[in-house]
Amino acid sequence: MGHWLERNIVEPGKLPLLLALAAFVLTFLITRVVTRMIRAGKGPFGNVKAGGMHIHHVVPGVVLTVVGGFGAVASGQRGFGAGLCAVIFGMGAGLVLDEFALILHLDDVYWTEAGRQSVEVVVLTAALVGLVLLGFLPFGVNDLSDEDLQNRGGVMVSIAINFLFSLLALSKGKPRTAIFGVIVPFVAIIGAIRLARPGSPWAKRFYVRRPRSRSRSTLRAYRHDRRWAGPRRRLQDLIGGKPDPEPARAPVVRP
Repeated sequence: MGHWLERNIVEPGKLPLLLALAAFVLTFLITRVVTRMIRAGKGPFGNVKAGGMHIHHVVPGVVLTVVGGFGAVASGQRGFGAGLCAVIFGMGAGLVLDEFALILHLDDVYWTEAGRQSVEVVVLTAALVGLVLLGFLPFGVNDLSDEDLQNRGGVMVSIAINFLFSLLALSKGKPRTAIFGVIVPFVAIIGAIRLARPGSPWAKRFYVRRPRSRSRSTLRAYRHDRRWAGPRRRLQDLIGGKPDPEPARAPVVRP
């Protein structure tokens, strides 16, 4: 393990990235534990307030991200300073993305159904950084030979093709596949050749006059969501906690 770490992480200068990823994941997990304890009224923790205003942890997260980011740029890739800045940056990113849904909606949706988006973004970010850490480069450039890398034209063609596959997957209503496809081109190819999800730009453009493709797309999306919605929700509840039940809406009385 030590030899692998030295050869694949330390020597290539990826130690700051590993430290940032570890700090990111640990900060997110610790934050979720603390917020769940506050929600349950347990432990010594409580919401931070200043002058009656609730200070969300995205605020110190932004400060830490800025400090760590600029510090990393100034310190270079190696040395104690680089490692320290990487940890600070990872902690800040963990705090910020833990409230990603709040930033997106500009509302305190932390414990609502919309708040699940924060968990999805954190898991997605950790997975992508982990792939980069293991040697996967965007658009599959790491799959090129030394001769191809010396040929700028070959690199540009490879990037363009992989970007096209990711763009096709995105247009078919598969954003997660498109994002992972940027790192692992094979994933983008699968998303690009399969049926588009109903309501996606591709389906609206090409399935309007193809009722058979439209019905197959709807059926496949229904089966996929039915199969994976339950396990995905249970995983999100395990990581981030269950959202508050939505209040029942009063019936609309028309005169």
